[in-house]
Amino acid sequence: MPKETATYTHGHHPSVLRSHTWRTAANSAAYLVGELVPDTRLLDIGCGPGTITADLAALVPDGRVTGVDAAADVLGQARAEAAGRGLANTAFAVGDVHALGFADASFDVVHAHQVLQHVGDPVGALREMRRVCRPGGLVAARDSDYGAMFWYPRTEGLDEWRELYRRVARGNGGEPDAGRRLHVWAREAGFTEVASSSSVWCFATDEERRWWSGLWAERTLASSFARTAVDGGFATAGRLDDAARAWREWGAREDGWFGVPHGEILCRA
Repeated sequence: MPKETATYTHGHHPSVLRSHTWRTAANSAAYLVGELVPDTRLLDIGCGPGTITADLAALVPDGRVTGVDAAADVLGQARAEAAGRGLANTAFAVGDVHALGFADASFDVVHAHQVLQHVGDPVGALREMRRVCRPGGLVAARDSDYGAMFWYPRTEGLDEWRELYRRVARGNGGEPDAGRRLHVWAREAGFTEVASSSSVWCFATDEERRWWSGLWAERTLASSFARTAVDGGFATAGRLDDAARAWREWGAREDGWFGVPHGEILCRA
């Protein structure tokens, strides 16, 4: 039986937040943006430090955006992000996607970015997202797919890192290859109108490679992932050192290129 709430594999180490604060509506929710109207009531699940949330709030000036996250500590950063942009149409609260503290049909759009890969019951989570979405509204989700990530040049060290990550994530109760499964989970959750799409983050310039490889090298050694990998018996500290070294070596390659595919779904409630 899956756990309802899995352990978040990454945690909120600074190396993780560097990635999260880079995310915008443009690079992480473009598939949804065209569906928004100025008075949309939107729920952003797993809002983290709030950069996507704030972007979405700016797009619905006559509406309201509520961000929820299971980690209370990160919500202070999200509130500061919205306040710094002068956005008065936002609110933030601690919340669990499996048991959202909102009445039925409270929102026009319910959105989750990089959430369903980390939960123990993604189908149940989608049912709960549907519950708080008004009839005819939209439930939107986007998740990466680790098994489909691709890079050049091929390196054994990054191959080993990926397989280690997938074992750790599944040991935490999640599904790291969520992107390819979103449409299936949506059907299992009872949605009959599901539009599927995909998009890719690409890191190829010198600056992009340094940034992406650096944060992953640090995350591999210092984030919650590192602790779980060692404490759970998935890897030794030496193996984590090897994985971090592989990231740094790839990042130093002038011909380095990395693609992160995502699955996306828009589900009519």
